[in-house]
Amino acid sequence: MTETVLDIRLTPPRERHPLIFATFDALPVGDSFVLANDHDPRPLFYQFHTERQGAFEWDYLQSGPDLWKIRITRTAEYARDQGACCGHCGG
Repeated sequence: MTETVLDIRLTPPRERHPLIFATFDALPVGDSFVLANDHDPRPLFYQFHTERQGAFEWDYLQSGPDLWKIRITRTAEYARDQGACCGHCGG
């Protein structure tokens, strides 16, 4: 099985998090992708913890200095999948 690599190093910064979350949200439970980035995406981890709490695993495969690779695995469904409001948009 080949794992998808999402290399965002050339993606404009404002497009990165929406692309990463869209990729994650499209995963079936149990699947993962590898995120390749030019810096440690620690703020993204905290955003995942807030918005997808209990539904992901975060595993560093490579930690710099020029390239970070993180395997992000979807481990469960979360409120948005169940049709519940996540509270993020205020709607």
